[in-house]
Amino acid sequence: MSITRLEPEERLCGAVIHNGLVYLAGQIADDATLDAQGQMADILQQVDAILAKAGTDKSRLISVQIFLADMNDMASMNRAWDAWLDQSNKPARATVEAKLANPAWKVELTGIAALS
Repeated sequence: MSITRLEPEERLCGAVIHNGLVYLAGQIADDATLDAQGQMADILQQVDAILAKAGTDKSRLISVQIFLADMNDMASMNRAWDAWLDQSNKPARATVEAKLANPAWKVELTGIAALS
């Protein structure tokens, strides 16, 4: 089985494709000055782009993990999530509070999607 690595960076790849699945690395907002809703919207645009590059889309998401720096941002983050979510194909999801690598980041998302 081959392994395809997308968007390689210094320490990681943006996604890895193996055995019919796309594994997303932790995605963070390009603009850390945004609020949680804005950061989540930015992250979800990135997810759309990387899934498209892998040959799939959000309707094929299997599982998503969302990390919030502050659980008080849950409602704000969910506004962006709810606007983006494919209501007919909801993934399994977990949301936890976590200390993120950069204090300016409010949200980080990772997940797994099936190939189309």
